[in-house]
Amino acid sequence: MEREPEPTELSRRLTDPAPVIALGIALWVAATVVVLIVDRWSSALPVCLAGIGVGTVGFVLFLVQRAAARRGSKTAQRGLD
Repeated sequence: MEREPEPTELSRRLTDPAPVIALGIALWVAATVVVLIVDRWSSALPVCLAGIGVGTVGFVLFLVQRAAARRGSKTAQRGLD
């Protein structure tokens, strides 16, 4: 029986979650602008602001954990470098 070849690793560009998180926050900002322009959607403004806030807090936590992992902190999450 032949062994199946090992799968190749994806490039760093494809596995880095930072651009995806930043894009998500940018989409919430765009949604907020649309809600501010269209008057009848004004009830969705708190949801848009919450999306920006939660996305920003999550992104900051991700960056802090990534920095801790890169410097070798014992309490940092693994696989973020």
